[in-house]
Amino acid sequence: MVDTGHASSDNSVIVTKGLTKRYGDVRALSDVTLSISRGVIFGFLGPNGAGKTTAIRILMGFLRASAGSANVLGHDVWSNGVAVRRNVGYLVTADALYPDMAGSAQLDFAARLSGRSPRLRERVREAVELDEASLQRRLGTYSKGMRQKLAIIAALQHDPELLILDEPTDGLDPLIQRNFEALLRELRDRGTTVFMSSHDLAEVERTCERVAVVRRGGLVANETVADLKRRYHQVATVRFAGDVPSGLTAIPDVQLVGREDGVVHLSLGQDVNALLRFLATTDVRDFSLQPPRLQDVFMDFYDTDDIPADRRGAKERPL
Repeated sequence: MVDTGHASSDNSVIVTKGLTKRYGDVRALSDVTLSISRGVIFGFLGPNGAGKTTAIRILMGFLRASAGSANVLGHDVWSNGVAVRRNVGYLVTADALYPDMAGSAQLDFAARLSGRSPRLRERVREAVELDEASLQRRLGTYSKGMRQKLAIIAALQHDPELLILDEPTDGLDPLIQRNFEALLRELRDRGTTVFMSSHDLAEVERTCERVAVVRRGGLVANETVADLKRRYHQVATVRFAGDVPSGLTAIPDVQLVGREDGVVHLSLGQDVNALLRFLATTDVRDFSLQPPRLQDVFMDFYDTDDIPADRRGAKERPL
C-alpha cells in the first residue's frame, strides 16, 4: 500500500482504501489506497495486465471490488454508481460507440445519459478538430482517429467535475494530442479533476502533476512527477580531446556507465557542481546533460529490481 501524503480526503474527488479485486487465486488489484485532490491531472501508469483497467471499472461502478472501498465525488461507487456515472466524464473505448448512429446523434445520446447540458461540445470539437460535416456521418464510416475524437467530445461535453480517461489520445496525430493536452490544462485550471491512464509517457510527463505506478495489481509509487524524477540519476555525456582523465569516477556521486573512443557516459545525482569543477581542469570537446525522463523512471519499476535504488536511472540510457 502506498499513501498519497494527503492527511484528509475533504478536498478529494477519488478516495480508495485497501481496494482489492480477486479472480479466483489471482489478484488483479491488491490493497490500493489513493486520495486524489480536486483540480489536478493525475496519471495512472502501468503496462497491460497491471490492474489499471480493473481499477477504472471499479471506480465507474461497473465492477465490484472483492475488498476495500472506493468513493468518487462523495458517492460509494457500487451502491451509488448511477450518481457517479452522471457526474463523471468517462472516455469509453472508441470501439464501444454505435456504428449505425451519426456522430451528432451519439453525442446527443451521451448528453441525455449525463442529464446535463453539453455546453462544452463546441469547445471540445474545435480542440480535436472534428468538423460539423463529419458529425452528420455514420460512425461506421469513421476512421479510428475520428472515433477517438468523438469519444473525447462525448466524455467532456457536459463539463463534468471529474474526467476518467483511458488512453485518451490513442489514434490521434501529434497536433491534436497537443490541443487536447492544452484543453485538459484549461479544464484543470477551472477546477476539473482528471484521472488519466496512458501508455504515452511523454504525454503524461507534459500533462500530469502527479502519477501512480501500478505493478502486479499494487501501487509501487505515488508522487509528483517532479519528485519521482528527482530520485533518479541524470546522465552526462562527455567527449574529451585526448585520453579520458583518471580520477573521473572518484568524484562523489558519479558512476561510469559507458565508454567509447574518448566519450564517457556518467550517471550522477542532482548536484553536478563537483563534476563541472573537475571538467574545468581538463580538455573537454563536448558536454551534454540529460535529466531523468518519466519513461526511464517507469521502466526501472519493471526492469531493474536488482539495481540499488540510489543507482537507478543509469541502466536504461543508451550508451
